[in-house]
Amino acid sequence: MAPRSTDAMQIVPSGEFTMGSDSYYPEERPLRRVQVDSFWMDETPVTNAQFSRFVNATGHVTVAEIAPNPKDYPDMLPGMNRPGSLVFTGTDGPVDLSQAHLWWQFAFGADWRHPLGPESSLDGLADHPVVHIAWSDAAAYAKWVGKALPTEAEFEFAARGGLEGKEFAWGDELAPAGAMMANYWQGTFPYHNSCTDGWERTSPVRSFPANSYGLYDLIGNVWEWTQDWWSEHSGVAKAKDSCCGKKNPRGGNMRNSFDPSQPDIRIGRKVIKGGSHLCAINHCQRFRPAARHPEMIDTSTTHIGFRCVIRRK
Repeated sequence: MAPRSTDAMQIVPSGEFTMGSDSYYPEERPLRRVQVDSFWMDETPVTNAQFSRFVNATGHVTVAEIAPNPKDYPDMLPGMNRPGSLVFTGTDGPVDLSQAHLWWQFAFGADWRHPLGPESSLDGLADHPVVHIAWSDAAAYAKWVGKALPTEAEFEFAARGGLEGKEFAWGDELAPAGAMMANYWQGTFPYHNSCTDGWERTSPVRSFPANSYGLYDLIGNVWEWTQDWWSEHSGVAKAKDSCCGKKNPRGGNMRNSFDPSQPDIRIGRKVIKGGSHLCAINHCQRFRPAARHPEMIDTSTTHIGFRCVIRRK
């Protein structure tokens, strides 16, 4: 294990906030009062340079670098049991936005060192977020540095930066006075990106303003793993002025996180937060603190990374 350090971390104060949203996607409901204890959080997502030091020190092999076991995937096509990961490939024109396979390609040889496939490299990307990280890869790194992955509530509280009831991490306007506040897709997904923010894919960490807690990229750039198993929120929303917010909530359990649309695949799903550079106004408006998405723990892509926390107890 590397020595635990709070360098390049910021203290997020304890507090209570209204978690969730009733304005966008059903899984973000209901609004509920939540309390979190103070914790340290990495200022940025873990970068390629940081992850490289971890791999060099430990010899860690990521999930994307290991051939999948056909026993875990009953419907696996012949020849697919080779190492690789999902790479975003834009389309030539408008497509049915319910068909994600039209822009996601499983690329053999794609991994954290080769983000766009075997012929690509990390040249010029040392300070970009590491990608093609499955949940176990993120957890292994966190253990090595003596930290942990944030809970969903911790991530959302940190992303809000003390702003109560705002749609975005910086207020109620996505681009106030035209200013780009995060790396997300400008244009019509998945075929036209105007790159108004200056980046087609990932951007160097700290390219956009920090929030009031001194944290960067909690919105956009890459989705980030949390420690919580996915669960659909249920129950009655507490009033916003309630004095009894649930303290330090945790997610569900692995069994209940399974994808009901794929009953033959018994792979747990964790919550990812923050949205990514592929979130657009016309698709996946998840460039918001309340946004959440389930991701199978074995999945790695060009737009999922992570950061770590240290709880102060």
